[in-house]
Amino acid sequence: MRASVMGGSSLKRRTKRSSSQSPAMASPDYLFVWRRRFFLIPLFLVLCFPVTIFITSKFSLFEAPSTQIYSIEVLNEFPHDPKAFTQGLLYGGNDTLFESTGLYDKSSVRKVVLQTGKVEVLNKMDASYFGEGLTLLGERLFQLTWLKKTGFIYDRYNLSRLGKFTHQMQDGWGLATDGKILFGSDGTSTLYQLDPHTFKVIGKTAIRYNGHEVHNLNELEYVNGEMWANVWQTDCIARISCRDGNILGWILLQNLRSSLLAAGYSAIDVLNGIAWDGEKNRIFVTGKEWPKLYEIKLHPVRDVSDGAIEQLCLRRPFHLAHV
Repeated sequence: MRASVMGGSSLKRRTKRSSSQSPAMASPDYLFVWRRRFFLIPLFLVLCFPVTIFITSKFSLFEAPSTQIYSIEVLNEFPHDPKAFTQGLLYGGNDTLFESTGLYDKSSVRKVVLQTGKVEVLNKMDASYFGEGLTLLGERLFQLTWLKKTGFIYDRYNLSRLGKFTHQMQDGWGLATDGKILFGSDGTSTLYQLDPHTFKVIGKTAIRYNGHEVHNLNELEYVNGEMWANVWQTDCIARISCRDGNILGWILLQNLRSSLLAAGYSAIDVLNGIAWDGEKNRIFVTGKEWPKLYEIKLHPVRDVSDGAIEQLCLRRPFHLAHV
């Protein structure tokens, strides 16, 4: 939120001199008036100076706090299907995860045991669909697809398909809910609000950081009133205010992918997938074709070099022609 203080132009006082009377010939009344004015000027400054300080201090109260940066600590590691091209992830309770996977002829919706990574239930999608974001609202799972404004609805217990829907976003990337409405991303810098009954756009906000649009918003997760978003082709998660779209913080997770690469997992793709266990305050993350899923804890970072976030977390907008 940007506040601006508009200062009006200073008022200029004009002294009207009589052509027939000079200051040296001024009357006693004239001199009295000027003495009184010179006495009042210091008094005016003394009275107004504290007011100026008060106003300045009041404005400082409304300055937006700096964006917090976080590193992570890995609390637990869990097995994850290394063939799962993770596009959507969420916690379903009782140490169960729901996951949407992508790639043509390999896309699916699945129910996964957290501790073992075992796929309990799987619904394989038609080969013509590329699975994307996934969320749970009530007893129904909602899933987006890539390059088609089509989504699917599933029963949360047996993953049977209950229906399909169309949406008005440019594409389908990420999906989340606050328990009332749906939030969606389409790979741009826009965070959408969708009616869960009609799937029409009821609101949208452009996400920006330090004057830059945050392009390529991908998988979404609603966490304690915030929207957390993977930024495609980065190891960053953006913490976004659902109220005004401001970036509240950045989570840096580059150590996860680098450790997997160092361990010989050279075929892994990008970080993608956030799941929040609201009952136990646990956060889980993984990536596309990653062999592990991580429970993480955040730690504030005090010293971040200028331009580091722009370099690590911001990318040019995605265009299909570039793939």
